[in-house]
Amino acid sequence: MSDTWKGLLRDLFSLILLIVLVVIPIRLFIVSPFIVDGASMFPTFKNLDYLVIDELVYRFSSPARGDVIVFRYPNNPSTFYIKRIIGLPGETVLISRGKVSITTPRGDTLALNEPYIVNEDVTYTNTRTLANDEYFVMGDNRPNSSDSRMWGPLPARNIIGRVDLRVLPVSQGGFFPGSTSYSFATTTAAP
Repeated sequence: MSDTWKGLLRDLFSLILLIVLVVIPIRLFIVSPFIVDGASMFPTFKNLDYLVIDELVYRFSSPARGDVIVFRYPNNPSTFYIKRIIGLPGETVLISRGKVSITTPRGDTLALNEPYIVNEDVTYTNTRTLANDEYFVMGDNRPNSSDSRMWGPLPARNIIGRVDLRVLPVSQGGFFPGSTSYSFATTTAAP
């Protein structure tokens, strides 16, 4: 075998080793690709947007209100959904004719201002108190979203990770797509 072939085989072996030791663990445990299928998160995400999900972030911090997450659908764990976190563990979510307010475990009430919604579902009214390991998630396109309003709270164990990067379409690419900061009208409960 010539030195050229030996060098080529050594380089090929090094590449395979690099893939096995670095690329595959990163793909399996840290980040994963996700392609949006449907209009439940419109206008924030459109059908066929290509996203990168951070699977490591929630091992070091808790999911936050407003985070856009990918998770396993509780009624069929082989199906993946993308939604926005609205209610956190221990909170009570009140939806009155499409307007969302949150009551924290301390008794504070927060009226949620949601600038990312295009279509409010003014026909829906419900109240849901979350357990210590549950989240309330909703799509941004409320009338066209199957979410916690229909199938109940999302167990924390079903969360895969947070959407940290939009790759495609390139014109809308960037880090932390869909991130939002909320403004609240806070009412504190009487002591």
